[in-house]
Amino acid sequence: MSTLSEPPKASFRLSQLIYDTRYRSLTIQVIASILIALGLAWLINNTIVNLDNLGKDIKFDFLGSQAGYDINQRLIEYDSQDTHARAAIVGILNTLLVAFLGCIAATIIGVTAGVLRLSKNWLISKLMTVYVEGFRNVPLLLWILLIFALMTEGMPQPRDFRGDEPAATMSLGDNVAVTNRGIYIPRIGFNNSIGAEAAEPVSDGEDTPPPGSSGVDWLLVLGVLFASFFGQRYVKQRADGIQEDTGLRPTTWYLRLGILIIPTAIVMFVLGAQVVSPYLKGFNFTEGVHLRNSLIALWFALSLYTGAFIAEIVRSGIMAVSKGQSEAAFALGMRPNWTMNLVILPQALRVIIPPLISQYLNLTKNSSLALAVGYMDVRSTLGGITINQTGRELEGMLLLGLFYLVLSLLISGVMNIYNNSVKLQER
Repeated sequence: MSTLSEPPKASFRLSQLIYDTRYRSLTIQVIASILIALGLAWLINNTIVNLDNLGKDIKFDFLGSQAGYDINQRLIEYDSQDTHARAAIVGILNTLLVAFLGCIAATIIGVTAGVLRLSKNWLISKLMTVYVEGFRNVPLLLWILLIFALMTEGMPQPRDFRGDEPAATMSLGDNVAVTNRGIYIPRIGFNNSIGAEAAEPVSDGEDTPPPGSSGVDWLLVLGVLFASFFGQRYVKQRADGIQEDTGLRPTTWYLRLGILIIPTAIVMFVLGAQVVSPYLKGFNFTEGVHLRNSLIALWFALSLYTGAFIAEIVRSGIMAVSKGQSEAAFALGMRPNWTMNLVILPQALRVIIPPLISQYLNLTKNSSLALAVGYMDVRSTLGGITINQTGRELEGMLLLGLFYLVLSLLISGVMNIYNNSVKLQER
């Protein structure tokens, strides 16, 4: 009677790392990783040695030294006696401001232009085509300089608003002034401000100082608004669950609107919110918010330029949706605008969002062109004047690159979360 024995197991040989397909890819990856690590180590060591030969070492203590320069457009208090670190923070906030405003405006412009470019009206369609092709094929820097020149040379001077028959007048009920020095718009002050210093008493004949505001006030308002947003979102999700279970959707629009508005209105009332409009005093406007020409030019140019690319993304996303979806909606009696908002665009978002993320990232990084018109963003402060004054070009560029990297990753992460929420779910 014969017995079967298992074949002996083959022993591992070093030659298998090269010739065996089970190990070859792993071997190549390990070798490539080692070479990359050695290359990076050589670059870092070479940089340190060269800096040492020049009598320099990598230190970031320059951030604590006095900056010694002014920043014209700022969101927080700053003067030339503050540190380079605070100047960098002011520049970062300016970059975030123009990036935030630019992304919102570019999205509105791009979606509108993308939809209108598919219009059956020949004139509207061709006008949108001219806009898209015109802005996409001209360098962004030229648009920034052109808008800045138009604002500086084409707008009236503050003195033109003076006199019984002024050459220029304020708009929107004497609340907005468009001048060659920028645009002056109203601001919101708080009579019962939490963090702002109380106004000093004035003598007879002097104007009462307008109410101020502080970061604490706005943090409180934004916190309540943020909580209200999630509150109304919870109401919507609850209504969605009821509709899925029963087939009947409760009316919640008034409740959601109230959750968004009422808590914020109460906080504004308690703080004593008041609109403070700009007015002409001396040779210039005072009070309100001054949006300088540099900010306006950068914001408008970034929005119009990026909006042209977003328009093409929106147009391609809409065209990717089957025409049968529109025909089915029309067969149910839906109007064209309802069909676009409720049927076409929600499906097109799955195609639109991925390339839209890249446009937001491009807009954020293109904001570094602010240096051309004197807008003091992080490139001009930390990556410009601070480096020139301290001689710490390596440290400054490392911090500047780290800021743009972190900001880009945050934008990409937030948009990817939204992208996952609207993509098709497999059942």
